[in-house]
Amino acid sequence: MSGKLIVFSAPSGSGKTTIVKHLISKFPNLGFSISACTRDRRGRNEENGKDYYFLTPEEFKHKIDEQAFAEWEEVYPGGFYGTLKSEVERVWA
Repeated sequence: MSGKLIVFSAPSGSGKTTIVKHLISKFPNLGFSISACTRDRRGRNEENGKDYYFLTPEEFKHKIDEQAFAEWEEVYPGGFYGTLKSEVERVWA
């Protein structure tokens, strides 16, 4: 991997996505990586592969074992979030 990475990390509902979307609108050379998580979709508007990669806990743990994540965290028991290396590579491509 090469390039530069800016990480926005904050609690849920703090406005991370709003800030990132604004920055991308001002700086079109920036990209957005789609996070992976084990939580359920919120309503019908969230799409797998667009908003998040929605994985089962078993799928997530398998990807951990494969070292497929650039970073990941168990935010609460059984609730995993992470950034796939493939997403970082996609944005840098």
